[in-house]
Amino acid sequence: MRRRTAALSAGALTGALALTGCSGSGAGPEKAELSVSASYMPQPVSADMAAGFLTITNKGTSEDELTSVTSDVAGEVTMHSTTGGAMAEQSSFAIPAHGKLVFRSGGNHLMFEKLKHTPKQGQTVTVKLDFAKSGPLTVEMPVKSTTYNPSTGH
Repeated sequence: MRRRTAALSAGALTGALALTGCSGSGAGPEKAELSVSASYMPQPVSADMAAGFLTITNKGTSEDELTSVTSDVAGEVTMHSTTGGAMAEQSSFAIPAHGKLVFRSGGNHLMFEKLKHTPKQGQTVTVKLDFAKSGPLTVEMPVKSTTYNPSTGH
């Protein structure tokens, strides 16, 4: 009888440990928790191209990746990095766990190409951000003056 009780206790303990391993310390599985702030588009000076800037914050425990951007105002939206004055198109950008991805003037930025119409100051542009792991985010990006320089450094 003692062996049977010990076996049942060991089985119960194993089951409890397995459940504890699944739930960690009350947190769910690792995942990204993405949000967007400081988005804007300077009013374009060109009839067919515009730039866009924003910050994606990840408060989650897992990194994610921005894989594409689309907008109803442009035929194509491309992502670019700028290093040492040289601009290069990127197919994706990593967003670290507990970190940020910043698109700002002179650095990483979005290029809205083949504009369907020229956005004007005071309007908003709808932008859809697609990620490798998380669901898409839709952002209403305000159009600012051509010379807009936000206090956040974007």
